[in-house]
Amino acid sequence: MRDEALRPLAPEEAARFAWTERPYVKKIVAALEKARAGSARFVGGCVRDSLLGVEPKDIDIATTLTPDEVIKALKSAGLGAAPTGVDHGTVTGIADRTGIEITTLRADVATDGRRATVAFTDDWRCDAERRDFRLNAIYLTTDKKLYDPVGGIADVIAGRVRFIGAPADRIREDYLRILRFFRFSARFSTQFDAEGLAACASLKSGIKRLSRERVGDEFSRILRLPQAARAVEEMAKTGVLAQVWPARADLARLAALKRIAPEAPAPLGVAALWGERGDGVDAALRLSNADAARRKDAISTAARITKTMDEREARALLYRAGAERWRDGLLLARSADDAPEAGWGALQTLPERRPPPRFPFTGKDVIAEGVEQGPAVARILKEVEEAWIAEDFPPRQRLEAILKEKTASAIQ
Repeated sequence: MRDEALRPLAPEEAARFAWTERPYVKKIVAALEKARAGSARFVGGCVRDSLLGVEPKDIDIATTLTPDEVIKALKSAGLGAAPTGVDHGTVTGIADRTGIEITTLRADVATDGRRATVAFTDDWRCDAERRDFRLNAIYLTTDKKLYDPVGGIADVIAGRVRFIGAPADRIREDYLRILRFFRFSARFSTQFDAEGLAACASLKSGIKRLSRERVGDEFSRILRLPQAARAVEEMAKTGVLAQVWPARADLARLAALKRIAPEAPAPLGVAALWGERGDGVDAALRLSNADAARRKDAISTAARITKTMDEREARALLYRAGAERWRDGLLLARSADDAPEAGWGALQTLPERRPPPRFPFTGKDVIAEGVEQGPAVARILKEVEEAWIAEDFPPRQRLEAILKEKTASAIQ
């Protein structure tokens, strides 16, 4: 690569890359550079986000060293090395108990739309051209110079998300890039690249070739975005959304959910989109047990919440559901309302104003009142709790009286 292809960071840019001076980063870089000068460059999201003035979540390094050479270099420096994806060229370097993914430059030899057979290379441009989007193919050398072989910096500045080269070619290498196109566009751009959209629409059936785990993970990442509704609307227009889940989607409800709660998690997004029509979506998207339960709980709780419900009824539901399920259900109920921003104030603040009380009795308290151990204990305990809820959670003295009433009736 010619030196003129490198651009030093401008002074106003340099401050955004302060993370390169962190001790653990410098230790890992030093180990790689000692093995071969000029062998390491930062790449991907950490460079892109820093140019935007956003603190990167992860730091990734590309290198001309082979995985074996990376491991040897790290161990020679007394650092940790974990072969987390060594078959694809990735080793995790560990310094100060913090990991950085280090991936050898690669060139695709063959692809089947799901995974690629790669060969290692020392050609930085070749490595860049096999990546997905231009704004993800910007490199930063260890002496703070930018290498931008495909025009990614211009796209970062302009807020564009465009495939590298022909969109159809990039998609055929890995059909997950269809979903990634919508995610990155929603995050970094105000509009969708027309050429990219057309390619996604044309090749949408390729999504069926992907594992459901990969599809579910990527779709969940989309739903977590504040601009998720915009991405999903475009997915619906192009027919991509039907490849994810074929039921009719309630786009307006997702838009309302994200308007009132931009950070709403993915399970609530799935619930807003498909509601009761989502039976089977948990398995189709390989949602975790926790996320599947959260989706179902939100739907069932929302069905019991109305804007006009009295506060006593609301307190009972809050107690039965718990604060998290209540908040999820309330968000989902509001998203189905014609005026989700108005008239819900009292219900929104209920968990803070009236936190659900803790039922203080156990089976031991029932037995202490003279009831023999057995099935009757659980039944009586439940009756006491239900009476306590029905009376709107009276104080301890009244609750003790309810316990005595129920146990006395059982003993007679």
